[in-house]
Amino acid sequence: MMAIQAYSDRLHPKPCGKPSCDLKGGVALMLYASLSVLALGAGGIEGSLPALGGDQFDQKDPKEAKALSAFFNWLLLSTVLGSAVGVTGIVWISTKKSWYWGFFISTVGTFLGFVVLTLGKRAFRLDVPTESPLIRIAQVIVVAIKNRHLPLPENPDELYEIKEEGQDCGEEKIRNTTQFRWLDKAAILPNDTTSPAPWKVCTVTQVEEVKVLTRMLPILGSTIIMNTCLAQLQTFSVEQGNFMDRQLGNIKIPAPSIAVIPLIFMVFLIPTYEFVFVPFARKITHHRSGITQLQRVGVGLVLSAISMVVAGVVEVKRKNQAHNHKDITKPISVFWLSFQYGIFGIADMFTLVGLLEFFYREAPVHMKSLSTSFTSLSLSFGYFLSSAFVSITNAVTKRITPSKQGWLQGININENNVDLFYWFLAVLSCLNFANYLYWASWYKYKTEEENDIVPKETEAAAKTNEVPTSDNINTQDTKDI
Repeated sequence: MMAIQAYSDRLHPKPCGKPSCDLKGGVALMLYASLSVLALGAGGIEGSLPALGGDQFDQKDPKEAKALSAFFNWLLLSTVLGSAVGVTGIVWISTKKSWYWGFFISTVGTFLGFVVLTLGKRAFRLDVPTESPLIRIAQVIVVAIKNRHLPLPENPDELYEIKEEGQDCGEEKIRNTTQFRWLDKAAILPNDTTSPAPWKVCTVTQVEEVKVLTRMLPILGSTIIMNTCLAQLQTFSVEQGNFMDRQLGNIKIPAPSIAVIPLIFMVFLIPTYEFVFVPFARKITHHRSGITQLQRVGVGLVLSAISMVVAGVVEVKRKNQAHNHKDITKPISVFWLSFQYGIFGIADMFTLVGLLEFFYREAPVHMKSLSTSFTSLSLSFGYFLSSAFVSITNAVTKRITPSKQGWLQGININENNVDLFYWFLAVLSCLNFANYLYWASWYKYKTEEENDIVPKETEAAAKTNEVPTSDNINTQDTKDI
């Protein structure tokens, strides 16, 4: 739809003598319909693809459990490679040839991806869909509210749970926890109920599923600020690039292609992380992933704050160069942006993969796709918050600045204070990291996380294809496990 609209002059807004013209009628309907379908498709892919890939690995198998972490790294690498092609090759074709060619190439690429996915369907491990996770959540909340006046039993074993023989094959059973005790009232079986019904009583496992998602929400919220920083880098860096030297030999880099800088960093950093950092960290921590998922997210949040500081310093240097040399032929090189982009690329690598693995591993069986889509939800909230910050910053600063102009007002970035805005985001990122530390320390992993700790004897046995027994694991190692 987007390619057709870009190609057909009849589907363009009529010339109005202004830089931009209002969209009306069928032209507006075509544009917003195509964008809505694109958002719907992208949301479906980003929500289901990590879960589909993760389901191909048996987490009870030590080798496959170790490979699961690597899968999320390669998933990110494939996304990065696709993005790199988009902001370089497709941008170049769109600017040199015609606008609709970029959409047409993307359409063909998406169709080929669909063909590859279809050809591989027979090889996939596919879980049979069950009831909607949203319905399961709603059932727990509704029943807990209905039973709010009932007293909780002193013994948690008296709460309702399906017996082993009545449990579906492949369905996990989650133990009762002491957090959010009011939700446990949903698992109280009424005395007048002879046969349990979904909207009358919930199992302990179903209640614990809601608890797990509730514990995840603060972690999700702690990553929104980082995505806000990402949105600012992607927008203001393009504006900065328009006022910088974009010449690379005989090639002049298009401003929209500046985003390829962090992508190039990540293309090299992701394999380095997988083949160098993870084996090194695993020897120290004895954790299958090198470090835990929440530790990865924390490292990414720290690096994103550092990136904002560096971005502010680079913007100061760029502005000083622009003000000291009125001759526009002497701007600083666009590759100064690679410092902030490179640091943020590493931050994104740590946080994004850490979040995907965290949400997938921790989510209940019925909620894998729902939880992995939280990563995209954080990205969406971050971009919305980015727009809000720009508007609020302009509204506040124009009242206190002598020029009565907001920090980010106007199209001439040399007259703005983007550097101060970057440092504001850096301070906000530091406060957000302190908030994250609180929730990360409060969060309790599922009991399966214990299986990620690999004792030294088990590692040695794996190398020699031995099966570790009680004879070659001493008592202290068993306590550590």
